[in-house]
Amino acid sequence: MLGKFAAYFITSSNAILTDAAESIVNVLASAFAYYSIYLSSQPKDFNHPYGHGKVEFFSMFVEGILILIAGCLILFKSVYNLIYPSQIKDLFDGTIIIAITGVINFSLGQYMINQSKILRSVTLFADGKHLKTDAYSSAGLVAGLVLIYLTGNYYLDSVLSIIMGVYIAYNGYKLVRKSVGALMDESDLEKVEQVVEILNKNRHNSWIDIHNLRTQSYGHSLHIDCHVTLPYYFELNKVHDEISEIDTLVNQNGFSQTEFFIHTDPCLPQCCHYCRMDKCPVRTEVQNRNIEWTVENVTSNHKHYQQI
Repeated sequence: MLGKFAAYFITSSNAILTDAAESIVNVLASAFAYYSIYLSSQPKDFNHPYGHGKVEFFSMFVEGILILIAGCLILFKSVYNLIYPSQIKDLFDGTIIIAITGVINFSLGQYMINQSKILRSVTLFADGKHLKTDAYSSAGLVAGLVLIYLTGNYYLDSVLSIIMGVYIAYNGYKLVRKSVGALMDESDLEKVEQVVEILNKNRHNSWIDIHNLRTQSYGHSLHIDCHVTLPYYFELNKVHDEISEIDTLVNQNGFSQTEFFIHTDPCLPQCCHYCRMDKCPVRTEVQNRNIEWTVENVTSNHKHYQQI
């Protein structure tokens, strides 16, 4: 941020001021992100039985709003300077400084995104994405400044700033949209697909069907609830073992902090034609169908025989 403002004072370039203004947002958003990561790491307590992870989505929302506001302010200033242009000087020196800050931001942003995937932190992802967005805008700015330096068309400075303002505002909107969806428990289809894939690969014959599967994200932890149909003659210990197996499978295959809430349903005669149980003592109909679990039939609130 200090480097970019130094470049602005050297050059008086409106486009460089645009990039510097966004860096103020970077600093403010990162400070809030730091606190939200600290808070989300706190253990569950009496008032927060699901933990504090949702604060990460709020952090993403704040960051997105700040980026959106910065983009709108940049657009306003750019349009003003397009009408009332300012004197630009020492453009080459300013371009070098912006290029260096862009490389730093891109490297740090990519590192944070990589860590966010390992730690399952949406705050790190949002902040990393923000820094990479800043780096891309800096790259576009450098290209534009070089063009202005070579051509001498200084009005391009404000035009370039307008383009950057639109790009920054759009990225702010995307972060806001993603955070609001998470705060409202919007279904994460990517996670659902991964869970369904794990269950299909490790499917037990006694798991007659799984339905009404729903996911909720709380920062780095994931909550899943679903209904599992088991043979009605299973005793309670056997039911517990089967449910525990599902929990263990998902937690050992990529979702290390997943909490399951599973409701068990007893099988019905209507399930027999797709039930895989060998030597079932109560079967009323031979198996003549094999139902592959998909996102559609696993998330539906019906047993599979009601969906056919």
